[in-house]
Amino acid sequence: MIVTLIVLCEVGFWVLLAAGLALRYVARKPRLGAAVLLCEPLLEVVLLVVTAVDLKNGAEPGLRHGLAAVYIGFTVGLGHSTVKWVDARVAHRFAGGPPPVKPPRYGMARAAHEWCVAARWTVAAVTAIALLQAAAWYVGGDGDTGSLHMWQQKMLWVIGINLLVAGGYTLFPKREPKSRAGAGR
Repeated sequence: MIVTLIVLCEVGFWVLLAAGLALRYVARKPRLGAAVLLCEPLLEVVLLVVTAVDLKNGAEPGLRHGLAAVYIGFTVGLGHSTVKWVDARVAHRFAGGPPPVKPPRYGMARAAHEWCVAARWTVAAVTAIALLQAAAWYVGGDGDTGSLHMWQQKMLWVIGINLLVAGGYTLFPKREPKSRAGAGR
């Protein structure tokens, strides 16, 4: 049931996003569109409550409970930036908005961008780790919480990989290619 609810939450996220943006740009009802977009966090609250009830009713913590915590964490860390990313593209495509700003490609500007991305992923992973730890405490010492701790380790890998990528762009910034005019001299 938890895995089905996770899938429904993901589908619901995109349905609410499409509905909110359609109301904002197609129906020209920006306030109603914003209200629909603000309903998206309710999906995660429902998932959190159902997962807690499942554990309270004696379910052994497993892959599905860890996946629920990770899904909620990633929605917390990456949901807002995903909505902004889609909103900018829909505004440009359907409402005559400016073209979306592309991330910088070179130098320290790219490194700064990568640190921002790493920060979002870190927030997502830390949120998931905290929820997983809360679930482990909730189950107590009597339950098998190994799968929850396994998910925590994977979230530490997510943090580490993102910090390595950002650090790589900082230590070895990508240089802009020389222009053809300057290369011919």
